[in-house]
Amino acid sequence: MKKRPGARVSTIRHMDRRCRVCGGELREFVDLGRQPTANGFLRPDETDGEYFFRLAAAACADCAMAQLVDEVPQERRYHGGYRYHASGSAGHRKHFEENALRLLETELAGPDPFVVEIGCNDGVMLSTIARAGVRHLGVEPSANVAELARAKGVEVLTEFFDERTAAGVRARHGAADVVFGANTICHIAHVASVFRGIDALLAPGGVFVFEEPYLGTVVERTAFDQIYDEHVFYFSVTSVRAMARRFGFELVDAERIPLHGGEIRYTLARPGARVPSPAVEELLAEERERGLSEPGTLDRFRGRVERIRDELVALLRDLRAQGRRVVGYGAPGKSTTVTNYCGIGPDLIPFVCDSTPSKQGHLVPGSHLPVRPPEAFADPYPDYAVLFAWNHADEIMAKERAFRESGGRWILYVPEVRIV
Repeated sequence: MKKRPGARVSTIRHMDRRCRVCGGELREFVDLGRQPTANGFLRPDETDGEYFFRLAAAACADCAMAQLVDEVPQERRYHGGYRYHASGSAGHRKHFEENALRLLETELAGPDPFVVEIGCNDGVMLSTIARAGVRHLGVEPSANVAELARAKGVEVLTEFFDERTAAGVRARHGAADVVFGANTICHIAHVASVFRGIDALLAPGGVFVFEEPYLGTVVERTAFDQIYDEHVFYFSVTSVRAMARRFGFELVDAERIPLHGGEIRYTLARPGARVPSPAVEELLAEERERGLSEPGTLDRFRGRVERIRDELVALLRDLRAQGRRVVGYGAPGKSTTVTNYCGIGPDLIPFVCDSTPSKQGHLVPGSHLPVRPPEAFADPYPDYAVLFAWNHADEIMAKERAFRESGGRWILYVPEVRIV
């Protein structure tokens, strides 16, 4: 891939082909090329010196953990200008309110309960906990979204979570009945320190609950755009059980949830503290039957990814040749992966509409597609719209019914390229 003028590849932590969890040998299964940080949205005058790294994923031959080959330093990924706001979707707000209510009715129903959320973002989950008057703490390294959480009445510690942070929280607040994380634990490369922190912080009968993108969904749906710098790990039930055991915990529940196209909520406890749910063995058996972590399965995934790239670019070029107007809808981190991997620039998609105010007026990292507010989508409606936020397809299509009524068509590329 040609290097853009003024672009640079900054310092990254190169792996020596050893697993971050167990030290086993890694086998690379997909290379998505030279990529920027997924949520590093730029002002038009900030493109010189843009950060790039090689985005490739590998799987451990010993514990089956899928993970990035190269690690972007966490300080570059999470900072005071972080532009992902978890409350931006109505579906997300509903999901995390239900999460909070469920915890309040179960794990947090005892006397003076305490919950810690790793990566609370803008307080989308803990705000419900706060309104219930339950002791809580969000540990959030990005100062700007931490302030949004505080504005909702959430107590936040602006730090990265590790064993040192956890020890400080324990000393100040006492043991936690629940440590929770959503779309966060897979982002943290220093996993051994995280588990030592959870061990220090969690009450003897407490639980560590986290929900994350599922490798099975990524592979089955060819959702390759779920792979980007923030997602260091791609969990399966098999790899999470191995990770839990390695760090002195037991996987006691695994539950499918619909968020982001299909995730799994994992519950870990100290060995013997809880009776494991039958769902754990059922999902383990399903992964064995599917050969989820087998090299052949992952090689076939790579082949499908390459086919989607070729078909999507061919479709966009054909529509351009026909004089059709195509724009993008949604600028999640996934849009960075797909536009950079496919080489999609403003010549094919002149702009992307997104409802996040902090992204508007900026450029999608690497591909430099301008991000405009939602009002631009109907001014006038395009002929086609590439739905980058495909995990919110039902919500978006219902909201944009007038686009279809005007003759507009949606372009989707997960699990295959198609027009709807």
